[in-house]
Amino acid sequence: MKYRPLGKTGIEVSEIGFGAWALGEDWWGRQSDSDSLAALEKAVELGVNHIDTAAAYGGGKSERIIRDFLKGRAGKVYVATKVAPQTHIWRPSPWEKWDAAYSEAYLRQDVETRLRNLGTDCLDICFLHTWTRAWNRDPGPLLALAKLRKEGKIRAVGISTPEHDQDAVNDPMKAGLLDAVQVIYNLFDQDASAELLPTAQAAGTGVIVRVAFDEGSLTGKYTPDTQFPENDFRRTYFKGERLRDTVERVEEIRKDVAGSGYALPQAALLYPLAQPGVSAVIPGIRNPAQADLNTAVADLPPLPRPLVEKLRRHAWRRGVWYP
Repeated sequence: MKYRPLGKTGIEVSEIGFGAWALGEDWWGRQSDSDSLAALEKAVELGVNHIDTAAAYGGGKSERIIRDFLKGRAGKVYVATKVAPQTHIWRPSPWEKWDAAYSEAYLRQDVETRLRNLGTDCLDICFLHTWTRAWNRDPGPLLALAKLRKEGKIRAVGISTPEHDQDAVNDPMKAGLLDAVQVIYNLFDQDASAELLPTAQAAGTGVIVRVAFDEGSLTGKYTPDTQFPENDFRRTYFKGERLRDTVERVEEIRKDVAGSGYALPQAALLYPLAQPGVSAVIPGIRNPAQADLNTAVADLPPLPRPLVEKLRRHAWRRGVWYP
């Protein structure tokens, strides 16, 4: 495993982190607690030292599983969690006031819940789970989190970028209000290279990449006939002709990767890691086999520059598919 600095936080993170959304068992189909604990055990054994979770993942279930796993364990494993907006609206309206979603009183109360769920007295990284540039001129939630950081409740403050407008976090980074951001970046969604990543690098903001596999499509395991369970959000994400169109484009990527020495899923994880300023990727991990496969990517050499440049052609401005 290789490790990189997370901006100016003083935290060194493994290039491959542990995405724990599925551990909440509310959006990705059935998931047993025993599989979750075994996956965590294997990932940490293989060098993973940071785990990503959120209040919204199973109403805190993912956090509590991580707490049980870490209880009494020697060696530091960093945990990032995310505070959901009080409104439960993940695409804030341009007219929504920040104190409706993230008042200081609410943030203080919710951070205490996150601390209890994780069994700690300080959150390593606390992300707001959404944002809107409408709050940039009056970034009250970030100022409130800065107070909590000063009080020792939080070590690093961040935002998980809104899918519909990732550049909304650029101004807070420039203002020095963010220690880290969590960004969508993959072989299809490459727009962050234009402004967000250079801004983060200049500001010394750590960047953690999510959705590197495009919700699984870039592993190459889907076909046009793939069926997702009823309680799996991918039924909506890939609804209609989206799955067919995606599979066709994935096959074009597979052709470019062929003969390079990298399998498609390996290239999908290494591509974000080849971008300047990126600290880590956090693929979802549900079992020990996935932990093995994902962490092994960190042992590979970086993608050669000619291949990185060749893969840029697969940027796909398809709009935003999230509900």
